[in-house]
Amino acid sequence: MRRDSIFYKLFQQSPSLLFELLTNPPINAESYRFDSVAIKEPKFEIDGVFLPPENDTPGIVYFCEVQFQKDERLYERVFAESSLYFYRNRDRFNDWQAVIIYPSRTLEQTDIYPHRSLLNGGQVHRIYLDELGDIRQLPVWVALMVLTTVDDEIAPQEARYLLTRTSQEAPERASRAIIEMIVTIMVYKFEQLTRTEVESMLGITLKETRVYREIKEEEAKSLILRLLTRRVGELSQELRDRIDSLSLEQLENLGEALLDFTGVADLSSWLEAVQN
Repeated sequence: MRRDSIFYKLFQQSPSLLFELLTNPPINAESYRFDSVAIKEPKFEIDGVFLPPENDTPGIVYFCEVQFQKDERLYERVFAESSLYFYRNRDRFNDWQAVIIYPSRTLEQTDIYPHRSLLNGGQVHRIYLDELGDIRQLPVWVALMVLTTVDDEIAPQEARYLLTRTSQEAPERASRAIIEMIVTIMVYKFEQLTRTEVESMLGITLKETRVYREIKEEEAKSLILRLLTRRVGELSQELRDRIDSLSLEQLENLGEALLDFTGVADLSSWLEAVQN
């Protein structure tokens, strides 16, 4: 289950969600923008960055890392990325903070002694989802985060509860977004089930929802990129962006066409023919 991508979709839908996890959120939390950034020389990819409003300068930049696997160099990487980004953008910000989200304490890096000052100084916030409390007592958006961690045996009933609660409490626009996120979580969580089985589990129909189509497109893009890399070698970012813009039908056609490709030129020609 690709939980990190689910969390970043949650943050895209509701950037202020991050600050619901913090004891002392910024007073302008509702105005923050979620983004991902790349830092060159050396090349770092920071998936979760929360930027203050541009007219609120200088402000605090928040870095977020969702960690569902043990990584014994996590803090070294996160602090290096955060410090370098802060250094490169010092004029825009007056401080930086980091939020690390774990399902439980058991997945935290073992040797944290070298980072004791940062970890105990109020600049780094460690969130353990299994310690947030009863999923049914949490704000809905926070409950969605916890839903990714609950046991498969109880996940369906908790998901149905959140669906019912959402339909009763949330405004229509927010309700649609939350329902789609619940569907996304359950489709990924029970990927061994058929679509019909997941529908029956939740008591809703997925085939007409935007999220189901998006999941299928995402899976197709991932597969196509892997096949193309094996077939013609590493792809440029430009080619990746062009593939990312293809529809599901076009991706299926590309899956058949790539079997005849002998190099990147064949891929470029195919994309030119399809997109012109």
